[in-house]
Amino acid sequence: MGIEVKVPALGESITEATLGQWLKKPGDAVALDEPIASLETDKVSVDVPSPVAGTFGEALVGEGDTVNVGAVIATVSEGSSAPAQAMTATQSSQAAAPAPTQASAPAAPSHGNDITDEQAQALRLSPAVRRAVQESGVDPAGLTGTGKDGRLTKEDVAAAASAPTAKTPAAPAPSATAAPAQAAAPATGNRSEERIRMTRLRQTVAKRLKDAQNTAALLTTFNDVDMTEVIAARARYKDLFEKKHGIRLGFMGFFVKAAALAARDVPAVNARIEGDEIVYSNYLDVSVAVSAPKGLVVPVIRSADQMSFAEIEKAIAGYGKKAKDGTLTADDMKGGTFTISNGGVFGSLLSTPIINPPQSAVLGMHRIEERPVVKDGQIVARPMMYLALSYDHRLIDGREAVTFLVRIKEAIEDPTRLLIDL
Repeated sequence: MGIEVKVPALGESITEATLGQWLKKPGDAVALDEPIASLETDKVSVDVPSPVAGTFGEALVGEGDTVNVGAVIATVSEGSSAPAQAMTATQSSQAAAPAPTQASAPAAPSHGNDITDEQAQALRLSPAVRRAVQESGVDPAGLTGTGKDGRLTKEDVAAAASAPTAKTPAAPAPSATAAPAQAAAPATGNRSEERIRMTRLRQTVAKRLKDAQNTAALLTTFNDVDMTEVIAARARYKDLFEKKHGIRLGFMGFFVKAAALAARDVPAVNARIEGDEIVYSNYLDVSVAVSAPKGLVVPVIRSADQMSFAEIEKAIAGYGKKAKDGTLTADDMKGGTFTISNGGVFGSLLSTPIINPPQSAVLGMHRIEERPVVKDGQIVARPMMYLALSYDHRLIDGREAVTFLVRIKEAIEDPTRLLIDL
């Protein structure tokens, strides 16, 4: 019996997870603390490290199974492994079996690229990626994965399948003497379906967003903002800023500082409802929506109202890297009193964001585009951005929501306000 591999602690109040993917197969050599499985929790993905250096023994649960904290999910044999140990009895018998002759019965027609269990394990293909490979006919061995640790994703397979390939020769035209064939039924194309279990993260997102709609009295107010002065400030100081702080000056720092300034005038936007009480926070913990490989996550910039531009930009960049690498923790996303979501990076012109309970408001940023506006009686082109503030009308009045958004507009259009606290 090897050394037991148990589900590690997953964070406060998290007691179970879903086994998303085995990263090793029986017989593989593993190093100390090398990830051997990936777990999906309500908030993040967590790797399970090997407790010792040795050989992966047995997987005791399957992908997609729910496991509790402390449960034994696998065994690892301590010590080095011989190459022969990695070959199972089935593989040995397959290697010894003679190749089929031409006289053998014809195999059933194959659709796509058939992948055996052994090949899928060797290439570390998840069930969803394996199905994508089989349906597209792409050879996974020749692809470079963009997922964690170089693993293939469905997007990698889709990109390879859509890449241009050599044209196949056209079929010869039928001779004039050939008998006319009966009209064939029209081709219907590929009408296959794929059924995939929702990840635990997606299930949690779906539940929380629906709960927000069912519980809060959601309303959205809109405004637009002239980004001329912020763009000019970035252009003027970006090189000096990066040289001094080692980080690029982005737009998000301006909006976080503007939100902190506006929240002082309209504290209800930074409050929450608990039972029949209103809880006002004297700090601003900003949840910043970040795109991750498995969905949108919202790590929290804590005490953002006390941070400098450089500290805010460094925190955002750090969370972005952790989201891409899949190393965000539950503590990174715990709490938050206000959310900022930037759909503009994906090209969104306008949207109505949904609050993240128990928060009471969320600010939506959108893409910047030149539009004609009237300035001093003249029609001029200016870089404009639509802003949207969704809020819980049970707590925040319309006057307060509009005032908050106007304060942000004023600070962005005149960034000097951020320095002199106006």
